[in-house]
Amino acid sequence: MRSTRALSAAVLLLGLAAAPAAAGPSPSASPSDDGGAPTEAGTSFRTAAEIEQGQRATANGSAGDYLYWSFPADAGQRPTVRATVKLPETHEAQTWRIDVYDGLRRRQACQWGAENRTAAADASALQLACVLRTVRAWSEPWANDPLPGTYYVRLTAVNLPTSDLGVPVGTEVRVDSKDIGGAAAVDGSLAEPLVPGVAVSSGKDDGEDGEERGAVLSAIEPEDGWSSGWWSDRWVWTGVGAVLAALAGIGGYALTRGSGRPSRVPPTA
Repeated sequence: MRSTRALSAAVLLLGLAAAPAAAGPSPSASPSDDGGAPTEAGTSFRTAAEIEQGQRATANGSAGDYLYWSFPADAGQRPTVRATVKLPETHEAQTWRIDVYDGLRRRQACQWGAENRTAAADASALQLACVLRTVRAWSEPWANDPLPGTYYVRLTAVNLPTSDLGVPVGTEVRVDSKDIGGAAAVDGSLAEPLVPGVAVSSGKDDGEDGEERGAVLSAIEPEDGWSSGWWSDRWVWTGVGAVLAALAGIGGYALTRGSGRPSRVPPTA
């Protein structure tokens, strides 16, 4: 009877502890209105067009150009970058490539996805994809792990035939993320996300005629802001495990302690 009660209490506490984690909204990007998405791409890291996750950015360019976009990615997210290249009616076979760089401009390897594809001479479009590794809240200085901050997407044609240099192309880029949660949590966090300065501001000091100039950080960030890096649902399951261990100990003691002094033992004088 006591073991049944202990088991029922364990199941009830497990459900109550897991409910907050399941009820909270997922920080993964959801499709948003593309009305504010950029319709032009940058030509370098410094001029990369900023897009939010879930937006579909478009841009027209020429074969042979380097096209750049930037987007924010936070700890616990696994970004997926997809790009579509619309080719003219007449062209030679073309190979296109998509590369993703982190805030330190280190190229991040794709876990899977077609990051290089060759379009046949009669193809009207081709699609590229790159699934990055899960963004970590902290990493060793020597490691090449993806960290929270700004990421850059570069789309370009490689080994382009001379006859196709400068032909007009249309491009579409979209970034989505999957929330990995506590499975990717680490014991540590960055002091600040890897968001570069992209401009210089000027403002007058109080009581002085001189101007104070300082770097302006990129305004792009996740919709809910950057995470603190210390909280994850791993804490919930750690607490659940501690409660279950305590209940198991209490149940084991209740089952093994017996009903008291055995009847065959004579009372002491």
